[in-house]
Amino acid sequence: MDNKELVLKVLKESSEPLRPGDIAEKTGLDQKVVSKVIQQLKNEDLIHSPKRCFYAAK
Repeated sequence: MDNKELVLKVLKESSEPLRPGDIAEKTGLDQKVVSKVIQQLKNEDLIHSPKRCFYAAK
């Protein structure tokens, strides 16, 4: 499982939007890596930001 799949899985399993730091903690990835992956997922329209600095799967 690559980083994008891992981050997307965590977001899909969460009942509420998560911050990048929360995602990093749950995945074990570095927060900088998570931020890059979040940007890629946003560009692919797989996640959205319901409020500033929080992310959720679509």
